Amino acid sequence: MTSQQQLPSAEQIRDWLHQVPDPEIPVISVIDLGIVRDVRWQQTAESDAPECVVIITPTYSGCPAMEVIATGIREALLAKGIHQVRLETQLSPAWSTDWMSEAGKQKLQGYGIAPPVQQVINLSGIRRHAINDPVVPCPQCGSSETRLVSQFGSTACKALYTCKSCLEPFDYFKCH
Repeated sequence: MTSQQQLPSAEQIRDWLHQVPDPEIPVISVIDLGIVRDVRWQQTAESDAPECVVIITPTYSGCPAMEVIATGIREALLAKGIHQVRLETQLSPAWSTDWMSEAGKQKLQGYGIAPPVQQVINLSGIRRHAINDPVVPCPQCGSSETRLVSQFGSTACKALYTCKSCLEPFDYFKCH
């Protein structure tokens, strides 16, 4: 983009980023997952053209998918004619499943991954979770008769459950 062209709005850029899938769960976008925190234009001293700044937060510190996500964001913006892109990683506050969109949670459900069933509550800077394990409905049959098999599923952000009704194992996107 040259400085003479009208710059796309942050909202337009976010719409484009809805097409960038999470590499571990390709049915959900980086927007629906809540990884993209902010999009803005910023003037740089090195160039007459402003750069597009995209602030991202990993679902987990050290998430191995972040490099692939960053590449996907850059490629999506380049395809729309935005050549000056700067990605910034912001770790604080930490990503939370509360940032996931309702559409994203529905996409997880349709993909066979149970979405988070609780909301993270942050009181006075201390994160608290329910004392008991949550009731996690089976994404295959909808039964509430499920049990936790392992706190660790196919990725660090998921736990492994099994359904007592249909006997199918499934991932649960952990609330954090």
